[in-house]
Amino acid sequence: MGLALLLGLLLSRAGDLLALPRSDCIAAEQLCLSDSTCNATYRILENCVLAKTRFLPLDHDSRDRCLNAELVLGNSSLLHCKCHRRMRRQEHCLRIFWTIHSSMTDGYFNLETSPYENPANEEHWKTDYNKLAALVSGSQLAGDATNPCLKATHVCNLSKKCVRLRTDYASICTKGAGSDDMCDRRKCHRGLRNFFEKVPEDFTKRILFCPCQDELCGERRRKTIVPDCSFQYNTKPNCLWLLDSCLEDHICKSRLADFQQNCQPTDMSPDGCSQHNHAACLQAYMGMIGTPMTPNYVSNFSVEVSLWCTCESSGNQKEKCDQILSMFESNKCLENAIWSQMRLKQTALERQEELFYSSSLSFQGDSASTSLASEMSQVTEVKTQRDISEHSSMPMASSVYSGAAISWPSLALLLPLLLSPP
Repeated sequence: MGLALLLGLLLSRAGDLLALPRSDCIAAEQLCLSDSTCNATYRILENCVLAKTRFLPLDHDSRDRCLNAELVLGNSSLLHCKCHRRMRRQEHCLRIFWTIHSSMTDGYFNLETSPYENPANEEHWKTDYNKLAALVSGSQLAGDATNPCLKATHVCNLSKKCVRLRTDYASICTKGAGSDDMCDRRKCHRGLRNFFEKVPEDFTKRILFCPCQDELCGERRRKTIVPDCSFQYNTKPNCLWLLDSCLEDHICKSRLADFQQNCQPTDMSPDGCSQHNHAACLQAYMGMIGTPMTPNYVSNFSVEVSLWCTCESSGNQKEKCDQILSMFESNKCLENAIWSQMRLKQTALERQEELFYSSSLSFQGDSASTSLASEMSQVTEVKTQRDISEHSSMPMASSVYSGAAISWPSLALLLPLLLSPP
């Protein structure tokens, strides 16, 4: 008892030092470590978190020390520090955050708060997307107006950063494709995270959430993240295993907390989101890509998304497992955010009709099987040109998609002829 009281008196000095405005966690940690008392408190909490991670038992005095350290630092500005999605040393910043918030995940996977700064408070890049899109629209590259995914890719190819980072992850994620060798999923995930973190959202959102009206376009959208490597396993793992893998990784756990906070559904709001912010939800969803809990579209003819996992053989944890899946499969906030981004204001009946027609049609052609690796090998030779005519003559394998798409207005005119008796 005397030890705990003495420690509490010593640690109380740390609260005065840390009563500072909120900053990023790295700056807050450096300030804490510069003071001997705060430094000692923080080291105690670090050891407590390490013991918890390794499932090491703690005696009564050790538990008291951990509790006191958590209480003292919990009353400081360290509790309110945040990280930025595109900051350097992001993993280090997140480790600090979860050290201070180590008690949040005990016994339950719902994380109480996101470690990331509010998107509204982050700096947004000014991009030349509209300028590049105008170049594409005025060139031969816009030959297929019915495939917005293809157009979004063409615009990306005109941005040096977008095409470089897209080429990087594509080349990694397609290694081993078509052979017995497995792709390096960890490197693939890292490449995907680099793409979605470092390329402005003007480009990434349009590539990932392009509005499709045919299966060929939908296939291109689904294959944006190279699902054979980044998304799918040979067999579907249990969702509980997927969650455990995520919680062991600071980045994945942080992205999951961000997703749960910004894509929290509610029936009380017209937009379906408790935070009323579709842009923040989409940003949080994209943040999940490149983690052990990477989501993706479930098919070529739907905007439904899911994790690649199953709840079979979950035993008495079946309810928890179903909750993990429902975060993506039955999330009205996420669904409305995706539809809003695609600007497709369709009714439920119209969506069902689209699903019916899309699933009943078969789009044939070698172009549908063109791999992303093949496309990227040609894209690397593309350089941004000033003259529109030079843009229109760029070689890229993705252009073969344009000839295979069928627009719905054209199909509507053809159906009566096809169905009429001879």
